[in-house]
Amino acid sequence: MQSIYWVLTWACHRKCKHCYDDRFRPYVRGALKEVVGEGQAAYEGILANLPDDMSWVDQAGMRQRTTLILAGGELLIDGVREELFYPALRAIGARWGERAPKISMQMTGDVLTPQILDECLALGVEGIAIASIDDFHVGMKGEKKFRFMQDIRDLMASRGVAEVAIGGAKSKKLNMPEQAEKRADGPTFLFFGAQEDLWIGELWPRGRAWANGLSNAGYETNFCARWSGGKNFLHLGQAGSEIAIEPDGSVYPRCLKTKAPLGKLTEERLEDILASVAMLPEIQAINRGDPEAMGRDRAAFRAMSSAVDGAGRTVENMCIGCDRYFEQTLGPKLKALREERLAARV
Repeated sequence: MQSIYWVLTWACHRKCKHCYDDRFRPYVRGALKEVVGEGQAAYEGILANLPDDMSWVDQAGMRQRTTLILAGGELLIDGVREELFYPALRAIGARWGERAPKISMQMTGDVLTPQILDECLALGVEGIAIASIDDFHVGMKGEKKFRFMQDIRDLMASRGVAEVAIGGAKSKKLNMPEQAEKRADGPTFLFFGAQEDLWIGELWPRGRAWANGLSNAGYETNFCARWSGGKNFLHLGQAGSEIAIEPDGSVYPRCLKTKAPLGKLTEERLEDILASVAMLPEIQAINRGDPEAMGRDRAAFRAMSSAVDGAGRTVENMCIGCDRYFEQTLGPKLKALREERLAARV
């Protein structure tokens, strides 16, 4: 696959109002141990069932390493970092050795210290995404985010970590400085967030973003067809292929994730799950980046794609229709397929 997005834990030190999943929040004492324990119990089984060949072929025919993106929550907070994140990094190295995927991680950046950065780099992290650069994260509104970005740049420069950029931001302050060093190898970092002019700026219509009436997505906002969306997720070994994994091993097409999982990586190999679900016309529609075609009747799909959010607004978006279709029709089909696969192994 080109990339795999793996949420190791729901634990976070923030409860952002724009978050797409209510489970990302602070946990304390016993609740923290429980939520971290979910990831601890699953990560070895997940790793065992990921492909032995973690690579893909780009459009020029060149073989590239799969990017394994590790995320939370926040992986660097106490109770997560030493207990789950670092052991998972060591297990990744043991699983693939010199054939290991490129390890990237997401963080808010506000708990990063020089020592933690050194530890992450020593354990094989090659890419770091500071994912809090927007006005929704507390402490980042307005000019505050730019002072924070400079502090991060200074820390990264002290460790030889070069800045790269997603690009496309309207504000020059949100883009990489023109004088920043550009290089092809070595560890890198970038900034991104829920900026209105970038990637997911409209905000997915789910979670606290939905409850707080923050999503500006319309019906024509097709997250599935965008970069890192569901499009091409079935194409193992090819450009654009990406899946998402939850802490318990549940696996989904990338982007927002569907309302029900395709299967569970603690039980089955990824290749077997994808081969099984690929025969479903609805899954093929997601793979084309065309969720409206899931129900075969586009008008009926659109009719089920509106709902009233927490602010009392009527919002129309394909993600809403997709969620309802999964709840009513596709979720039970996927569950039945999973049960058939597991029964065949007995």
